[in-house]
Amino acid sequence: MTENETVAVYGAYGHTGRFVVAELHDRGFVPLALGRDPAKLAAAHPGRAHRAAEVTDPDSLDRALAGAAAVVNCAGPFAETARPLVEAALRAGIPYVDVAAEIEANLDTFREFADRAHTAVVPAMAFYGGLGDLLVTAAMGDWTAADEAHVAYALSSWHPTPGTVASGAVSRRRRDGRRVRYTGGKLDYHTADAPLPTLDWDFPGLGRRTVLGDFSMADIVTVPHHLAIPEVRTYMTTEAAGDLAALDHRAPTAVDERGRSDQTFTVDVVVRRGATRRRITASGQDIYAVSAPLAVEAVHRLRTGRARTTGVASAGEMFDAPDFLRALSEHLTVEPDLPAGTR
Repeated sequence: MTENETVAVYGAYGHTGRFVVAELHDRGFVPLALGRDPAKLAAAHPGRAHRAAEVTDPDSLDRALAGAAAVVNCAGPFAETARPLVEAALRAGIPYVDVAAEIEANLDTFREFADRAHTAVVPAMAFYGGLGDLLVTAAMGDWTAADEAHVAYALSSWHPTPGTVASGAVSRRRRDGRRVRYTGGKLDYHTADAPLPTLDWDFPGLGRRTVLGDFSMADIVTVPHHLAIPEVRTYMTTEAAGDLAALDHRAPTAVDERGRSDQTFTVDVVVRRGATRRRITASGQDIYAVSAPLAVEAVHRLRTGRARTTGVASAGEMFDAPDFLRALSEHLTVEPDLPAGTR
């Protein structure tokens, strides 16, 4: 039963938070807008219930989550917000979902709550980390292990939100000038003077695009958390990477009634075991907007007993990946190349 259940959204006046509130409403939930600034909450969601809470004040978080059936954290930097909100969700006995793309923040959540979470905790349940993990899991099918997983992102453009910019700055400080990749079955922090390598990637439906290799995203944390794949690599088209690196960031501009930007994306996944390769591709519009149905579908499944495990888990570990992707057909076009009988 999820109809009329209250779901709290922390960071509800942020860009992605607004999409999540709207998606919850459309799915029959009652959104409860949470954030630090009550005036911004009221302005962003007029007529909706809202409560102010500060992540440095556990009592205020407890009051804010009172009566909620779940909480979705949309407030970056997640290095600052994830831990206190997970702890508040555990005290309340409700599921926690976030949309963190920060590699280190997601790693913190998996490590710190591995033995403490008695309710479901799903970090990175968003475009980066969550979608890639679902696609890799679906492509694996009946395989229990693979040699490599490659997740290539083609974005028509990338105008980052202020939250993305702030989160990226925190991650860079934590890495202290190092790069990170997942190789040899572990995260490898290393220094490198040379620029990231470039290569050509043939995206289904798009053709050949130049991508940056080892452009590491949250998938290098979510995928190996539950899948035995010693090499997990992510790639980004050079144009999108250039947009992200630009100094004059422009926030996404709405072009339709849903508030989505005109940005389009393709996520192409290839997994290899020996000489056999499996491929699956997803495409859609607006990476921030699509994070909302990903997070809300996760909440819906957690509240209707459709989780595959308990405690801290990534998207592909917590849910039936192919079924989850099918449920997002209104938002994603998924073209699997899977042999018959895969789950």
